[in-house]
Amino acid sequence: VQPDMYPGNCWAFKGSQGYLVVRLSMKIYPTAFTLEHIPKTLSPTGNITSAPRNFAVYGLDDEYQEEGKLLGEYVYDQEGEPLQMFPVMEKNEAAFQIVELRIFSNWGHAEYTCLYRFRVHGKPAE
Repeated sequence: VQPDMYPGNCWAFKGSQGYLVVRLSMKIYPTAFTLEHIPKTLSPTGNITSAPRNFAVYGLDDEYQEEGKLLGEYVYDQEGEPLQMFPVMEKNEAAFQIVELRIFSNWGHAEYTCLYRFRVHGKPAE
């Protein structure tokens, strides 16, 4: 998932459900997440049905953990700004170096879902 906002230059996965696990450079106390997709105006089809819709973010202790700590459940608004920020909803005292983004649905694309950018914001753990 690189900082490239050209249509089609995304991390795509088959279908409308999938997940991405990210290892951060250090342990942090997460405060918010940003999800970015191209705007409808840049889309060759004029729609962004491949954008994620319902998603959740989890903090993991290691990459093999089955079920992490839920940090929040969110909806990416296809009518909103391309870059949307989501605050941590579930308060917790733990710091994480591994974060899982779990996509439950997209905005209607039958074949794939596209992620352009996902960022984790937070305070470094001492």
